Order: sequence, then C-alpha cells, then structure tokens
Amino acid sequence: MDTSTLQYGSDLSFDFLNLDLISPSPTQDTDLLERLSFVPGLKEILMLRQVHALEHATVWTLSKSYGCATQKLSERENVDIDNQLYSGLSTEEGFYLYGEANISNLRRAVNLALQRLTNGDWNLAVHPRCGTNASVAFVLTAGLAVGMHLLLPRGPIEQLIGLSLATTTATELAPDLGTFFQRHITTAIPFNLAVENITFKHDAMGRKAYFVKLKWKESQ
Repeated sequence: MDTSTLQYGSDLSFDFLNLDLISPSPTQDTDLLERLSFVPGLKEILMLRQVHALEHATVWTLSKSYGCATQKLSERENVDIDNQLYSGLSTEEGFYLYGEANISNLRRAVNLALQRLTNGDWNLAVHPRCGTNASVAFVLTAGLAVGMHLLLPRGPIEQLIGLSLATTTATELAPDLGTFFQRHITTAIPFNLAVENITFKHDAMGRKAYFVKLKWKESQ
C-alpha cells in the first residue's frame, strides 16, 4: 500500500463508519472473561486482539522514529508515518516485528505504543496495511460481483459493466470498512498486556524477526 500519513488525536476523523460503538474500558476483557469463562479459547482470542492493536501501534511508533531525522518538528507534531519499512504478525503470545530495528529502539517503541494506546490514543490500533483491509476488500468485491451477476442480464456487456461497478464500489468502500472491522473486531486496546521479553527468532515460515513476547495481566 502507498506510503501515507495519519494524524491522531482531535485532528483524525474517518469520514465513513467512524462509529464508537463501545468506548474502550480498562476492564472490558476481564469482565467478559468472568462472565463467559466457560467459552473455550476466549482468553486467547481476547489476547490476540490486544496483541494485534499493540503490533500496529509499535509499527506506527517505529516508523515515526525513523522519519524524525528527515522531518522538521513542526511537520512531525502529532503525525505518524507509514514508511513501509516495518511490518508485523500477531499471535496469542506476542507479535513478530519485521524490518531493521535496533532492539533498544524496539523496546522503547513497544513501551511507548502501549502507553499511548492505554492513555487514549486509540487510533494507533488501526493500520492501513493490515491484512484485515485486504480480507474485507476481497469479500466485498466477491459479494458485489456475485450480486451484479445475479441482478443484471447475462449478456457479456452487461456482465462486464456489472463487474466494473462492483470493483469500483468495493474499492471505494473497502478502506473505511476495513478500518471499522479493525477498530471493533480484530483489535482491542491492550489494557491487559505487559511486555515479558523481546528476542530474535524464526517465525513459522522460517523468517528471522524480533518476537515481542507478551503476558496477560489482570486489570488494575
């Protein structure tokens, strides 16, 4: 995805589906676990959502740190930059960080990202290069294409027009829908996470990366 900038705080507004269905609460996942303790794997799912948010926030923080050398302070203030040098992969135990990073800088970025998220900078949990966006775009395009195929006459010209309309509509809607799904479904503010350690290891695909191991802690 093309390099982009996002402003956080009061300057950031998504024009479509920017609905705060439930404002994040420090005890939301702990309370849910207490009420639904009989559901198998629930804690792992909740932790994965929190890890996912912290992964995104860490990538934003590292990207901003990298850009500090070439930007004036007035241009950097309240701006997080996606320079595509970093990416991540979340698991229920922590996340992998891909890209050239000094471990000290990474440790600082993780702690800063965690602090910013839990102190109200919730939009750091959303990232434009998240796989959620790609999945939403694929499903939306496929659904609209099937709908157009069923609704329009079977002639090749009509079907081609329908496919074009479906693709164009999906392209317009997918980014905002992806943001909505990230914010409310695939990520959660990491109120229950604490950093255990950071190591350099191979992921499941054999790629070398930093692994930020996280642990669950009960809400204060």
